[in-house]
Formats: sequence, structure tokens, C-alpha cells
Amino acid sequence: MVLEMLMESLFAVVDIYFVGQLGAEAVATVGLTESILTIVYSLGFGAAMGATALVARRVGEKNILAANDVAAQAIILGLLVSVIVSIAGIFYSKELLQLMGAEPKIVNEMSGYMQWMLGGNFVIVLLFLLNGVFRGAGNASVAMHALWIANGLNIILDPCLILGLGPFPECGLVGAAYATNIGRACGVLFQLYILFNGKALIKVIWSQLKPHWSVIISLIKVSAGGTGQFIIASSSWIFLMRIMSEFGSDALAGYTIAIRIFIFTVLPAWGMANAAATLVGQNLGANRPDRAEKAVFLTLRNTLIFISGVSVIYFIYAEELIRIFTDDEDAVKNGILCLKYLSVSYILFAVEMVTIQAFNGAGDTRTPTILNIIFFWLMQIPISYFLALYFGLGPEGVYLGIIISESILALVALYLFKLGKWKTTKV
Repeated sequence: MVLEMLMESLFAVVDIYFVGQLGAEAVATVGLTESILTIVYSLGFGAAMGATALVARRVGEKNILAANDVAAQAIILGLLVSVIVSIAGIFYSKELLQLMGAEPKIVNEMSGYMQWMLGGNFVIVLLFLLNGVFRGAGNASVAMHALWIANGLNIILDPCLILGLGPFPECGLVGAAYATNIGRACGVLFQLYILFNGKALIKVIWSQLKPHWSVIISLIKVSAGGTGQFIIASSSWIFLMRIMSEFGSDALAGYTIAIRIFIFTVLPAWGMANAAATLVGQNLGANRPDRAEKAVFLTLRNTLIFISGVSVIYFIYAEELIRIFTDDEDAVKNGILCLKYLSVSYILFAVEMVTIQAFNGAGDTRTPTILNIIFFWLMQIPISYFLALYFGLGPEGVYLGIIISESILALVALYLFKLGKWKTTKV
């Protein structure tokens, strides 16, 4: 799972490196688009959580036929939820950018990037969702190979389609969207091949691809909490990007680059957290809550060791890292500030990831959802707004808001996990 997320994180920095060569406005466009795309990620990750929890529980119960049916219904659900987002992206990309406070040049010249990214969102949803199925079954290597294919192709095609290398046309920023959609579509095709023709534990036959509403409803119920968690968090991200847009494209570019660098190491840590979710689900299915709890604390220990070293590197070498992606001095200044602030709270952020995923793996998505509402909507957004705009701290106010809310959330999540009520969750 760590290797799976490592490839995803590598693509994040490679993509922004080549986009950065097109200027601050292009980077800002990517940042604004990603703030909207987090809604898509919320749908994909949330549904993947539900699939992981249900598949892991059925596998723990040794009911493989039921696990296969969950996988088939997950495909149907993924296609249904992606249709609305595609329509919005294809027909209303300019309006969405205007709503986010984008400068006129971005709206008029770069909206094609958002149009293609949102229009092709079904490949993102299916990629995440099917990887959730494989992770729940303990076939993490399949999920890893799917993301390696998807993001490996992204990395190869990115410079070719953005800059027009060799026989490829020079497509500029929209070339990054082409590369992403092509790469992820190939990853999905690999997943479907394994699911229908491979030798993995979970295997689907074509006759199962018809709605079984009882299974779909169960999947929605378990996924709803996870989806809600990510939608709450992603809407907070949208509001933060909207606040950042008040300070211009350079501030947005610096913030976007810093977040991409941050993601480079967050995603491998997220892979560890996903491992905890799978182990919790399978051990609860096997009636071993003691072993589930032990798995979480072992995962947390290893994650903290990794994150501690990364935090020091980010704080010391923030400027050198930001300058890899841009030479714009204002963007560099904002990126350095953001990366240093994030590095300070990184350890507690790791605690949050692992404990929240442990709840989700148990099927207790309600607790993380409530925590996200409190700490993202009622704390992070108001604090960031008032510090940045009312008290005049500018982008630094946003960074402080992130640190304060994420740190308190981590401590509360750890406390609730230690209470142990998640052990009694039924799915």
C-alpha cells in the first residue's frame, strides 16, 4: 500500500514540475481545479472505504461469494455517481473557476484543464473504488500495480503532451489533463482485467453486473460516512483555496506547490493508514478486536518514525524544494512559508490519518464524520478566514488555521480510538 501511494505521490510532484514551466497562472489553475476535484476524490475515497470495509469483513468471515458481489456492485455505484460530476465539468468549467475567484486570464484561457479533469472523473472514481476492493481482500499488490500503471503513464505522457516532445502535439496545460485521463483509464482497464480474468481472491463474472439493491444500499450506508468525511474536508479545502485566491495567482501557486510536495510524503503515510484499515476490518470479521487494536498502534509507530524524519527535511530545505518547481519569487516566498508551517504539525497529522482510517476500517464512519464537521467546518474555515482577512495575516493566517485545526483533531481522534467503542461496530 505504501508503494501504491508512493507512485501516486511521485506523479503529484512530476505533474506540477512540468506545469510550473508554463507559469504561475497554470499552477494556480491546477490548484483551483484540484480544489473542485477534491469532491470527486471524496466520492472515490468514500466509496472505496465502504468497499474496503465490506470486502474485508466478508473475507474475514470467509464468505468470498458475498465479497465478489460487493465488488460488482461497487463498479455500478462508481459509474452512477460520476455522471453528475462529468456533466458539471463539461458544461460549467468557466463558471466554476469564476466562483473560485480565478483571474480573467485563467477563466478565459485555461478552463479546458478543468473541463477535461472533471469530464473524465469516472476513471478517478473507478480507480480508487476498485483499489479499495483489492485492499479489502488483502490483494494490495494489485492496487499497487494499478496505480503504477496509471501514474507511470502519466509521468511519461505529461512532458510529451504539455511541451510537445517528439511526435506529440504541444497541448500546454490541457495536455496535463490528457495525460492524467489516459494514464488512469489504463489503470482501470488493468483492474477490470484482474477482476474478471485474474487469479486474485476477488473475482467478478459479467452476470453479476446488474444492480443488487440490497448490496448497493449496504455499500452506500457504509460509504456515506467516509464520503461525508472527505466531502467535509474537501469543501474546507475549497474554502481555503477561495481565501487564498484573494492574494493573487502567486500566492495560489506557492500554496499549490507546497501542498504537492506535502502530498509526496503524505500519500505513502496514507498507504500505512490504509493497511491499518484493512487489518482492522479483517480482524474484527475474525472476532479478534485485540489483534485489530495492536495492528493500529504498530502502524502508528512506524508512520511516526517516517513522518518525523520528513518533517525535519521539509523545515530545513523548504526553499530548495520549492525552487525546484518555480523561480517566481512571490510564489517561492509563499511556498516556503506554507511548507514550514505544515512540517511543524506533520506528526500530529500522521496520528489523525491512522486513527481515522482505523475507525473507517471498522465500519465506524460516523465518528470521523462528526469530527470532520467540527474541526474543518466549525474550526478550520473560520480561523483561517479571520486570521487571513480580518486580522490581516494574509496567507500565513490560512496556514495557521490548518495547523491549529488538524492538531486538535488528531489528539481528539486518538482519545476516542483508545476508548474502544469502534470494536462493537457491525457492518
